Parts: sequence; structure tokens; C-alpha cells
Amino acid sequence: MLVDPGQLRLLALIERHGSLTAAAHALQLTPAAVTQQVAKAERDWQVPLVTRGPRGATLTAAGALLASHGRTVEEASDRAEAELAALLGHLSLRLRIGTFQAAALHLLPPALTALRHRHPAADVSVMDVVSGRGVDEISAGHLDVAIVASWGKPFAPPPHLRAHSLLLDPMVVVLPDDHPLAGRPADAELRLEQLRDESWVSILAGHAAREQFHDAAREAGFTPTVRFETESYDVAQALVGTGIAVALVSRLALTHAPGTTHRELAHPRPYRRLYAVTRTDASLTPLAGLLIELLRDVARDVTATWEAPLQLRNS
Repeated sequence: MLVDPGQLRLLALIERHGSLTAAAHALQLTPAAVTQQVAKAERDWQVPLVTRGPRGATLTAAGALLASHGRTVEEASDRAEAELAALLGHLSLRLRIGTFQAAALHLLPPALTALRHRHPAADVSVMDVVSGRGVDEISAGHLDVAIVASWGKPFAPPPHLRAHSLLLDPMVVVLPDDHPLAGRPADAELRLEQLRDESWVSILAGHAAREQFHDAAREAGFTPTVRFETESYDVAQALVGTGIAVALVSRLALTHAPGTTHRELAHPRPYRRLYAVTRTDASLTPLAGLLIELLRDVARDVTATWEAPLQLRNS
């Protein structure tokens, strides 16, 4: 027969308290329900287990044997409850974050500083993850929050994940500082077609950023001459600083590399969208929700610094 741990625990409680009524109270059951359970246990085990008397209930030898195993069940249950509580307490303070470089430099530090002020005991870890891998790391259970980017199209996560919008990150043109167009006022916007004859540093083919660049150039009426390819906006800007090319770079990723300057693009300008991705059910990681609120606060501040020169120009 299959052993019923509930029956073993019931017998242990009867032995401990000395009556069916007290055992019923411990189990938050009625005495009648406990009497029925004892009768069922005796049918299942095919042996008398409890002797009822005027002073309560005592166990037979068979009942006492099974009750000893019931105490083991209770001890294991208590340990499991304590260990689960400890685990949930740890998870409530744990936060594993994945992010790409620009977000790690400009969005995450202020948000983490605010989070640590609110929760000094938080167990926070950060992993450098390229944007395209963040969703996979969340799905695999390696991360609680991943900051990812989407070029051109809104990000559509699978059903078990949720995307929280953070900001729109506009693309800007990075020029050598001795470029003829660099002599224009710093707040002057450029049209992409003004750069049709330039050599370009671009993100590697096959990346969404590269596809967006080619789409924008096509809408501007030209096919760009890409002389250099890289995975990194930092590398692209360093190459621009040598004077050999120009580049389209996200505003958040600007490094102000030596020998470079940047200009805003006239509307409509290409953007990338930044998101914080979590599991749809993030109940075990409450700090994830707080981090997203803080990231949005930082994103609003960053966006305000981008818009301030435009507001001054239009005032």
C-alpha cells in the first residue's frame, strides 16, 4: 500500500496530545473528522491503531510504531517550511541584472545607487550581456532583469516574459571634428542625405542596428559606402576620430571620443527603444519592480538633458 504521510502525522499528534480532540485542534479539524481519519487509517493498515478510554486516547503498539515515523514527517515538514522561508527571504533581496555597455554606464549606476539606499541588504549582481542575449538569459533563469534594445520595431517578448519600456534613444551622426559639417552650430540638425558621399563606420551586417541604418539611408535616397564594420559604438567613434569616416551612433552611447563631434538628425530620425525585461510572474523578485521604477526615473532625467538644448534653441 502507499504510505499516507498525513496518517503518520495524525498518529504522532494523538500520541503527543493524548486525545483525538487535541489532535483535531492542532490540525484545525473537527473531532468527528479526526475520528473518521483514524478509522480510515485502521482500515488501510488493517490493524487497530488507537485505543480510546475515559482519559483520552492511547496508541496501540502498531500505532506507536507508525507515530514514530510521523514524528519524522513532522520534523521534515518543519525543516522544509523553515528552509523555504529562508529561500524566499533570500530571493526577495536577490537581483541578477544583465545589461549592455551604454545602459550599464548611463542608466544602471544611478538606479542601483538609489536601490541600495532603500535596501542596503540587497544581493545585487550585474552581468555584461549583449542586447540580443538578454531575453535568453531571462528565459534560462540566469537573470531577473535584462536591459535590451530594439531597433525600428517595438520589442515583442514571448508570453512568459514582460517588456517594460524605458526610453527612446535617438541616433545621431558622429563626425570628425575637422569635417566641413562640423563647423555648423552645435545645435544645427543634419539631414542624412547630406552625408550620402561619406565613408561610414557601421555596426556589423546582420545586426538590427545595421538594418535600421540601411533603411534610413535608403529613405534618404542613397546606399551608404560602409568601409568599416564593428560590433561596438565605442570602436566606431574611435575610428571616426581618426578622420577616415562618419558613423550613426545612439545618443546614449556617445563617448565624445577625441577628434569627434556629433550632430542631431532632422526628423524623422531613427531611434532604438530600450526595455527592461522580466519574467511575467516576478513575484519572487520584488526588487525587479523597484529597479524598473528607478530606471524609468533615470531615463526621464537623461532624456531631459537631451531635450534641454532643443528647448533653448526654440525659446
